[in-house]
Amino acid sequence: MTRKKKAVFQIVLIICGITMLCYGALRGEAETVLSKAIRLCLECVGIG
Repeated sequence: MTRKKKAVFQIVLIICGITMLCYGALRGEAETVLSKAIRLCLECVGIG
């Protein structure tokens, strides 16, 4: 793979990743993930 093709492929993947991240944030998935992470941490510590 040439350098130019590799660079274009990396840019396309970065744009796809940013797009998916923004779509998830707009759907409210960030709040869901954060609440699950908090619950998981509290269970590991033994508080929840």
